[in-house]
Formats: sequence, C-alpha cells, structure tokens
Amino acid sequence: MARRAKAAAALSALLVVGVSGAGAVVWSGAHSGGDTEAAVPLRVRTATVTRTDLSDSRTLPGTLGFGRAHVLKGTGQGVVTALPKPGARAVRGQALYRVDDRPVPVFFGATPFFRTLSKTGVRGHDVSVLGENLRALGYDTGPVGASRDDGEEFTPGLAAALKRWQHDTGQDATGTLVPGRAVVLPGAVRIDAVQAQVGDPADAPLLTYTSAAKSVTVPVEATDVGTIKAGAKAQITLPDGRSVMGTVRALGRTVQGGGAQEAAAQTGPATVDVSVVPDRAADVGALDAAAVQVRFDTTARKGVLAVPVSALLALREGGYALQRPDGTLVAVRTGMFAGGLVEVSGKGLAEGSKVVTAS
Repeated sequence: MARRAKAAAALSALLVVGVSGAGAVVWSGAHSGGDTEAAVPLRVRTATVTRTDLSDSRTLPGTLGFGRAHVLKGTGQGVVTALPKPGARAVRGQALYRVDDRPVPVFFGATPFFRTLSKTGVRGHDVSVLGENLRALGYDTGPVGASRDDGEEFTPGLAAALKRWQHDTGQDATGTLVPGRAVVLPGAVRIDAVQAQVGDPADAPLLTYTSAAKSVTVPVEATDVGTIKAGAKAQITLPDGRSVMGTVRALGRTVQGGGAQEAAAQTGPATVDVSVVPDRAADVGALDAAAVQVRFDTTARKGVLAVPVSALLALREGGYALQRPDGTLVAVRTGMFAGGLVEVSGKGLAEGSKVVTAS
C-alpha cells in the first residue's frame, strides 16, 4: 500500500489541467520509480499539427426585403392628377406622377432641383444633375468643360438639349427647368407605398420608395459592427434551407437603442443595421420578404499552424504548452480560436507533428 501511495503522489505531480473543459491529461509512459512492477503505459489520443486557414464566423438573424422606405415630398404649385402604383419602378426620363395633368419625369442624382434653371452661366450641382441625365438619355449638351467642385455650368448647349428633351416628352419646350417639373431620385428605386391621393396639393408627401434591389438587413451589436467590412462576403440561409452568397453593401450610421431616454424600453443591446445584397438577384426572386440567417466571416488567419483546443495544456507557471506522445512538452503561444481549433506557434513546433489531445 505504501508503494501505491508513493506512485499516486508521483503521478499527481505530473497532472496538468487543460483549458476549455478538456480535463486532466497524464504524461504517457509515467513510472512509479524503483518499483519492481513495471507501470502499464497509458494509451493516449493524439492530433496532428496542421497548417490551415482559420476564420471567426458568426451567424445572425436578418430580414430579406427592399430595405428602409424613404418619403418623397412633392414641390412646386399645382394639384396631383396621377400617381404610380406600389411596386412600380422609377425610370430615368419617364414620368413618375402628374401635376395639373402634366408629367413629372424622373432624373437620377443627389441634388434636387431647388431653383429655376434658365439663365446661362449659372453653375451648381443641380445643373450637373440636369446635364448628366440628359447625356445619359442620349442628348448632346455641347462641351462640358473640366469638372469643378461647384458643379457644372448651365450653357447654351445644355439649354438647347433641355428644350429638345422637353419637346420629345410632350412638355412645353421652353429650355427652362422649373422646380416641380422634374423629380430627382437616387436611382432606379421601387415605389413602396402611395401616401397622397389624386386632388392633393403637389407640395405634400406623395409616396415612399425603397431600393429596387432586394437586400438583407441585419441588426449587429454596435460594439461588434467594426469587425464587419463593406465588400466582405456573407452566406445567407433562406427559409427553404438553401444557402446563397451575398456581399456586405453598407454599414448603418445610426445606432438603434441604448440611449438614456430609451433605457426603460430597451430589451437588448444597441445595434447598427448592416445591409447584405445577394450576389444573384435570381436566388431570391421568389421572395419579397422573409426571415433569414446570415453568416459573417469576421476575422481570418491564413496559413497558420493549428491544433484542437483540447490539446492545449495550461502551465502552472503561466502560458500554454503542447505534449508530444513521448511526454515532453513544447511551449507555445496561442493566437486565434475558431471552430474548435487554436492557432499556435513556438520553437520546435512543425506541421505534421503529433501532440496529445484530451478528446
């Protein structure tokens, strides 16, 4: 009994507690000292040190749809006499609605028509919107000149092109553009809902619009949104179980929740909306709205040495080590943890080496 007690004490001195619930790992080939009875070698599990790519992914719930709706408010004088139907698409150069039974066509751009454009020599970003759209519609506006920070110049050539376009679209061919006679939208948007009615004043809220392309909106905790980059790939899992690829298009700038005034109603952490666009529109063509799951690969380490987490040994003096099948230890530095693996590096550690693992 004394010999067995001594053997147990010697063996316990070699126990090292592993991380992540791996439990205790015993050095193989341990002996009790000078006993005449040979100790039975312990059978151990081993794993191979591999060179691989690690990525830290997270899967979050999202909503497939056409994105946030924006309100379009009319301008100018008159009475609304026709409105589009929900689901219609805005088309460059074509009428979106009618005021006093005259068409109000669509131009694409970022600056609305806020003043009458009639006097040559006037310069501004609203003039740039007019020129860019007329040229996109195939009208020759004459020499444009070098671009300037204060926008394009309203030239006689641009006025002549405007007059030709007005004539071709059934408008009064005046060569003058009055606010309210054309509407500027950010692109080929989709009409989401109509708010006004025929007979309402033209300067009232008329309708709401969304992006014409479907996207997935994913609320991401504000503290984590920095790990997601615009242009990164994401995997979208649809309600029928299919997985399709998408691209992170935009990161929201507005934090939702978390403010002092909202503390009482807060049910979760503050979030920022991340927009993910399916790479192929046809993949979601049969769906207008749906709850989906989105997987983001937020961090990546390429070509690193890795072992199962259960192979790590926490040393009493601090740090970590790996145990070779012969019982010797190799000190290692740990890096990224992902998918049950951990990145490791250290002197004497090589791809293909065998190490003891608890599972």
